[in-house]
Amino acid sequence: MSLLSRRELLDRAARITALAAWPGCAAAQDYPSRPIRLVIPYTAGAAGDQIGRPWADRVASLLGPIYVENIGGAGGAIGSAAVAQSAPDGYSLLLGNGSTQVMIPLSSAKPAYDTVRDFRAIYRLITTTLAFAVHPSMPVKDLRELVAFASANPGILSYGTPGVGTGNHLIGEMFRLQSGLATDFVHVPYRGMSAATNDLVSGQISAVIAVVSSQILQLHLAGKLRLIAVTSEQRLSGAPGIPTVIESGMPGLRYAGWFGLFAPRATPDAIVERISRATRTAMADPQLQESYRSQGLEPDVDSGPDKFQRLVEDELTRLAPIVKSIGLKRD
Repeated sequence: MSLLSRRELLDRAARITALAAWPGCAAAQDYPSRPIRLVIPYTAGAAGDQIGRPWADRVASLLGPIYVENIGGAGGAIGSAAVAQSAPDGYSLLLGNGSTQVMIPLSSAKPAYDTVRDFRAIYRLITTTLAFAVHPSMPVKDLRELVAFASANPGILSYGTPGVGTGNHLIGEMFRLQSGLATDFVHVPYRGMSAATNDLVSGQISAVIAVVSSQILQLHLAGKLRLIAVTSEQRLSGAPGIPTVIESGMPGLRYAGWFGLFAPRATPDAIVERISRATRTAMADPQLQESYRSQGLEPDVDSGPDKFQRLVEDELTRLAPIVKSIGLKRD
């Protein structure tokens, strides 16, 4: 071996030793060595639980114990900010969605976090659709009938969402503009979807715009609320009787939502990849896939950090001018 090649070898060994001694790298090699926290930024019982908890149960066999913490409020902003401010060590993850990662940062005058600066995407778990639901006492079965009823009864209808600036709110405001119900479909923001749904069932509000979930579908089948439209391009396989917004003559209300995993921005690559690989394995489980599909959710079996990050950044770019054009503001 030549003197030069020996020097190269020694230099390379020194760099490897130094890298291994770096705290972030050492932490990644040992990860995970304690329970992982998954923050669901909504109150317990909402759609976030029906997405995040099955993932946590399934992936525990691959990553170790995972506990769920519901931190609701401000449409998901409070829980999201809590994760953004957590140590970037892989032990605090966020179940984020289009509202928390796109709509809230775009519509806030002083956002508590910046999606690109403060988070890194790990894996998109599922895609979702929103649904318009009304109290069963209302004589409407689709969006056209809702518009006609609201026009004939001005000033009495209201709709609930999980907060100002959420994707639910965006669709509600677009519906008001497109239907001409600027003052006859009043927005009522809640701390979470469960409270809004409860108020709809009890007749305190007229409608909600909610993520389709097993809870919503069960209430629909039980006659406690009525689903009159979904924002997907096709009818749901689990509820084929509900028309789409396209069939209702409002194709501009199409909206495909999603939920996925995020970590604080400085989380090491090795940890992010570890979580992503475990999640991909978990999402290949037919039982987990079926549990999601039975709730009107579509599992994503081919996601990953880079692919998901591009999707989020593309959504920010696409929706920014829309949010601005309709003047959607959280504060």
